[in-house]
Amino acid sequence: MNSFVEYTAAVHMSTILLAPPIALRRAQEDDLPLLYRVYASTRQDELAIVKWDEAQKEWFLRMQFDLQTRAYAQTFPGADCQVVLRDGQPIGRLMVERTLGQIILVDIALLPEHRHAGIGAALVRMVLNEAAAASKPVVLHVEKSNRARFLYERLGFVMCAADDVYLEMRWPAHGIAP
Repeated sequence: MNSFVEYTAAVHMSTILLAPPIALRRAQEDDLPLLYRVYASTRQDELAIVKWDEAQKEWFLRMQFDLQTRAYAQTFPGADCQVVLRDGQPIGRLMVERTLGQIILVDIALLPEHRHAGIGAALVRMVLNEAAAASKPVVLHVEKSNRARFLYERLGFVMCAADDVYLEMRWPAHGIAP
């Protein structure tokens, strides 16, 4: 399955009109370097203030990426990990776990040069339309400091729990996604 339309048909979702060069494909073992780059790009702001040299930062990022990869595999064993493509080039990832009672948006991340272009919002709307069609809520966790939380709020997610670092947000299955 290489096209967005094929992907949406395969998981019984409504098709969201994305710009034609956007597609999804299942992540494979040889995508690990890309997935690491995407992950590392999400940590650059916080590492900018740390007084480590580049080798220390690289070691830390690789360790954290490995821990996240293992934690996701253990916590979300049925998650569908997709590579986001723009004009055929990999630019990010979308990870979704589908259970009987809900859809969990495990992770969504794009390389910095592809952020703020509506791609992430369109991908979240795609998941919301799938959830609406199945009458299931969507749940996600986001760091309190992550600007994406404002996108989630605009799309109808509400905070349902919080700790010192993360917000748990829920989109109730109440019809058509915004």
